[in-house]
Amino acid sequence: MISDESLILEFQSGSRDAFEELFARYCDPLYRFFRRRLPGTERAQDLTQETFLAAMRGIASYRPRASVRTYLYAIAMNLLFAERRHLRRSPVSSSLGNLTSRDAPDTTVWLQQALAKLDPGEREILMLREYEQLTYAEIADLLGLPINTVRSRLFRARTALRDLLEPSMAATRKGALRDRE
Repeated sequence: MISDESLILEFQSGSRDAFEELFARYCDPLYRFFRRRLPGTERAQDLTQETFLAAMRGIASYRPRASVRTYLYAIAMNLLFAERRHLRRSPVSSSLGNLTSRDAPDTTVWLQQALAKLDPGEREILMLREYEQLTYAEIADLLGLPINTVRSRLFRARTALRDLLEPSMAATRKGALRDRE
């Protein structure tokens, strides 16, 4: 298997096949990245495509300072921040996703609600680590933070999330037991 770094250097030299392979590797993960953070699937699809368009436009100036994955997620983060600024100015409400109680189990809804209550910086680090499976070093590079700051914020986010979820999970278990009786 050809490494991402080799593929992007081939793409920089004009290889369409290299770009298509990078697209195949990262299209779904980037889509899920946007889908977890924005309401509506169409906008997540649009921003996924915009991420690759931005990568194509900026390929001439690409320097292998970070991994390709970090490079693509940095573009995605910038697009996400711009989208959130746009959503704040528009009357459409922003959320972490478009899940409702009829679309997902109670636990998923509670997880979405609990994530929404976290500090935005800590929530983003938690989501990058748990959903996108980025390493501490990749998150630090992406957000421009020291690695120890990433570790401490991730610890705080996990602790806060656990504290937010425990009462909800206990209520769900009690309700399920009552329904069985």
